[in-house]
Amino acid sequence: MTNKLYISWNEFHQDVKNLAQKIKEQGNFNRIIAVSRGGLLPAGILSYELDIRQCESINIQTYDAMQQRAAEDIVVDNKLEKANAQTLIVDDLSDSGQTFQILHKLFPEACRVAVYAKPNGKKDTNIFARALPDQWVVFPWDIE
Repeated sequence: MTNKLYISWNEFHQDVKNLAQKIKEQGNFNRIIAVSRGGLLPAGILSYELDIRQCESINIQTYDAMQQRAAEDIVVDNKLEKANAQTLIVDDLSDSGQTFQILHKLFPEACRVAVYAKPNGKKDTNIFARALPDQWVVFPWDIE
């Protein structure tokens, strides 16, 4: 991954709104679990777009800076109760799919959604707004 793909604030916001529309077409949901940190912003937007007030977060660390952690070094801070089929697990990006694979084991009934999905992450994502190439993604909050 040598090239970087830059996402603007306007583009991100529109993509989250497009994700909300796709979610509405799939059914009714009443709970959001945001994957911290990347899923916090899209989860907030989705909570308004879908009128879901029950929002929680889970902390999972699969990266150190720009390096992906080995599977045995991934940290999951889970204090949440079970999730049912009306629960959305929200992240900004499904890159390798590793985060959603781990969360699927914890919450097998929940719907895993991401704003963006790369080729390796698509299979572990139930709904995503837009497919991206296998490039490093620079989100608007990462731009200095």
